[in-house]
Amino acid sequence: QVQLVESGGGSVQAGDSLRLSCAASGRTASNYVMAWFRQAPGKERGWIAAIDWVNGGTFYQSAVKGRFTISRDKANNTVYLQMNSLKTEDTAVYYCAQTGGMSWSSEGRGFDYWGQGTRVTVNS
Repeated sequence: QVQLVESGGGSVQAGDSLRLSCAASGRTASNYVMAWFRQAPGKERGWIAAIDWVNGGTFYQSAVKGRFTISRDKANNTVYLQMNSLKTEDTAVYYCAQTGGMSWSSEGRGFDYWGQGTRVTVNS
C-alpha cells in the first residue's frame, strides 16, 4: 500500500509562485508515474502534470505548460509541483496521485493511489 501526503498549499496573490510537495511512503512498483490533478470549485477533477519516476520524463496539460514544473526527488520519494505566475483560475484543491504500473491516462485511469489534497487559492 502506498500513502501520499501533499503539502504546500495556501492563499497567494495572482502572479505569485507556490511549490507543492507530495511525500510517498509504502511499497511501490518498480516503475510508475506520479501526477498532479486539481479540482476547481464546481468542476471535475482534472490532470495537470505527470512524471515518469524512473526516467524523469514529464508531461503537462496545456493550461499549465510553461508555468508549472513537476519534478521528483528519488532519494526522498517526493514529487513537487512548482507553480509560477499563478492565476485566479488556478484556484483549486490539488491532488497527488501514483499509478500502480506504467499504464495511465489523463482521465485518471491507472492511478491507484491518491493523496488527501491541498488547497490553493489565488486572489486577484
